[in-house]
Amino acid sequence: MFGHRIKIDDELFDNIKKCVALAGYSSTGEFVTHVLEREVQRLLGSSGQGPESEEELRKRLQGLGYIE
Repeated sequence: MFGHRIKIDDELFDNIKKCVALAGYSSTGEFVTHVLEREVQRLLGSSGQGPESEEELRKRLQGLGYIE
């Protein structure tokens, strides 16, 4: 399942291990996978191709302060 490797600095990894213990995940890999899947879903939307509409993109840019 984990054919790819990423580098995470030691301090962040220590914090990840704390989150794993607090939230009841079975492993750091499970936690990291879950967090990444949620963020990818948030950024790409349900289609996996990016924001679902121009209006959604406009709202996101307004929220970030790029447009009024």
